[in-house]
Amino acid sequence: MREGARRFRRARLAFGHGSVSATAEAAWLALHALHLPPGATPCVMSRAVAPGTAERILHLFERRIRERKPAAYLTHEAWLGDLRFFVDERAIVPRSHIAGLLRTGLVPWISKPGRVKSVLDLCAGSGSLAILSAHAFPDAQIDAADISTPALEIARRNVREHRLGRRIRLVKSDLFSKLQGKHYDLIVCNPPYVTTASMRRLPPEYRYEPELALAGGADGLDVVRRIVAESGAHLNPRGLLVVEVGRGRRRVERMFSTIPFIWPDTDAGSAVFVIEREEIDRVLARSIS
Repeated sequence: MREGARRFRRARLAFGHGSVSATAEAAWLALHALHLPPGATPCVMSRAVAPGTAERILHLFERRIRERKPAAYLTHEAWLGDLRFFVDERAIVPRSHIAGLLRTGLVPWISKPGRVKSVLDLCAGSGSLAILSAHAFPDAQIDAADISTPALEIARRNVREHRLGRRIRLVKSDLFSKLQGKHYDLIVCNPPYVTTASMRRLPPEYRYEPELALAGGADGLDVVRRIVAESGAHLNPRGLLVVEVGRGRRRVERMFSTIPFIWPDTDAGSAVFVIEREEIDRVLARSIS
């Protein structure tokens, strides 16, 4: 792992698809070659590696450097917490700061997870947030909507592998367009939010991902604007909208200056906002009047 990290730093690789450093990326690839999950215990980490296995690890390291693919696309797996997800280039690599909020059941905004009966994962991609929602809210039925047919193929595989086909419905939809008449207690969304200028500067690793899942227009808010404007019509009373915007907090607050967004702490700071349906309705009613 030290050797891999040294090579990765020398090659100036970019990270951010489930790991944030050369050392973490090397550990991920090495543990995958050893058929071990991330976060292996110290006693496992101290075991000697057989020569054949060492060759497999070094081969993965070389592919990572030569192809500049994210590790998740080399291994066809990504992890959010203890859950594994299949992934390939048809869908963005699962990585969302909403995942940590779902693991706590979105406390304190949702005091009793059992009261959440319906969830929408919008821009669902690989379906990871829909699956995490199913674990967080065991009594909920979940819709996972995405405009991309290839991404929904990945989501279908993940739903099947997690044995959640009876609780998660996949819908091909441009945001809410195919969800008329549906209302939810919770809507979660990790939409495209990368600005046009930032898209031009993305490292090679990010260019393997579908542009549709990243590009958010000039200010990164093309999709976010639509979600805020349309979500109130699809939320139940006291329903919650939870949206990830990366580093876009200031842009969001300038765009929707009258909405009292809540910004919970995540491992990336203020990357996610939470808002109740009633606040959205109140602001939209004021803008119409």
